[in-house]
Amino acid sequence: MTLPQDIQSSAEDYMDSQTHSNRPISSILIIIAMQTEALPLVEKFQLSEDHNSVFPKEVPWVRYHGVYKDLQINLIWPGKDSALGVDSVGTISASLVTYASIQALQPDLIINAGTAGGFKAKGASIGDVFLVSECAFHDRRIPIPVFDLYGVGLKQTLKTPNLLAGLDLKVGKLSTGDSLDMSMQDEASIIANDATVKDMEGAAVAYVADMFKVPAIFVKAVTDIVDGEKPTAEEFLQNLATVSAALDEAVTQVIHFISGKCIHEL
Repeated sequence: MTLPQDIQSSAEDYMDSQTHSNRPISSILIIIAMQTEALPLVEKFQLSEDHNSVFPKEVPWVRYHGVYKDLQINLIWPGKDSALGVDSVGTISASLVTYASIQALQPDLIINAGTAGGFKAKGASIGDVFLVSECAFHDRRIPIPVFDLYGVGLKQTLKTPNLLAGLDLKVGKLSTGDSLDMSMQDEASIIANDATVKDMEGAAVAYVADMFKVPAIFVKAVTDIVDGEKPTAEEFLQNLATVSAALDEAVTQVIHFISGKCIHEL
């Protein structure tokens, strides 16, 4: 008996996913938006910059790669904007980089690491590092039934109870938008998302990872208190270097924990 092509493909995808989850993780993809956040990990794991890029020559994306124990590590930084020379932050770069990296590198696991704003009303403090439980957008407002849910784009992250038990990380929900500040409309959406931390990339990475069924975890370190007294931009810049070091340490611990384990053991 020959199965219809679509059913056969679904069955093959399922079997592939089962095989994938029952073998040790061998390749991880780390996506980090800012150079300041990325370089400590590049140095820690002695990663080399790829000068023969796997990406199109027109894009500024930078790949660092290397091997740690039994893990092939690829760290992708979206690079500097070609016109303005600043880090290519935000959801557009994050989506494109995630898509292209999955196609080129075929990772077993994605780690989106970065700094974020935190909410003291939800228990966040400067320097806290969170393992994200779910991601959603707060600035895609489409007030039409069902389209409104699409706009929020809620995605669950990979459940990692053993990782959480083994490391001293907090857990919280992440809300993503393309602005560093927070408008009143954004604030209402963030509250509706029940978010503890706010960034500019996470939900975009989650969207693409989910599309290609690549497990993804999100590690976010708090640089600024969004509902605090200091201006967000000032506090962010003041704490970026110090908090990036805390992020580096947390991601290092995550990679140590992942080494030698299968997805289902996380």
